[in-house]
Amino acid sequence: MRYFIDLRNEQSPPKVFSREQCKAKAESYCAYQERSQHEVRNKLYEWGLHERDVEEIISELIQSNFLNEERFALAYTLGKFRIKGWGKIKIKQALKLKKVPDKMIAKSLKSIDPDDYAARLKVLIDKKSETLHEKDHYKRRFLLSRYAASKGYEQDLIGDLLNE
Repeated sequence: MRYFIDLRNEQSPPKVFSREQCKAKAESYCAYQERSQHEVRNKLYEWGLHERDVEEIISELIQSNFLNEERFALAYTLGKFRIKGWGKIKIKQALKLKKVPDKMIAKSLKSIDPDDYAARLKVLIDKKSETLHEKDHYKRRFLLSRYAASKGYEQDLIGDLLNE
């Protein structure tokens, strides 16, 4: 009888880096794409640093402009809106999960042009409408409304668009 050892389930001990190595890794991590403080903090803890070192590195990254919450919130908001087609509600929830302050969330959401926002919702609903095979007007309207809401759009805006 043969026995096989499944090495995929065994976890290797986490690598521990020095403070200088972690700072260099954090700089390249932030340079690759915009990051929130929460993401960087979690990554530094993952690399085995203690709280004091983590907070010092975060403040150094902010001072050297590798880390900027406002810039992150703006980039995240516009990216999710333009590329993924998310609405403001879904973007706001995602930014809250990344522990971005409410004032910065509000400021970044204001950067979305209202005309582009309404046009994007219309395109989203029109595309979904083409794929629906439902004949009943009320069911169809409900399905379109639910889909747009799942993408993070406001119910009053969805209702106005569906009434047209």
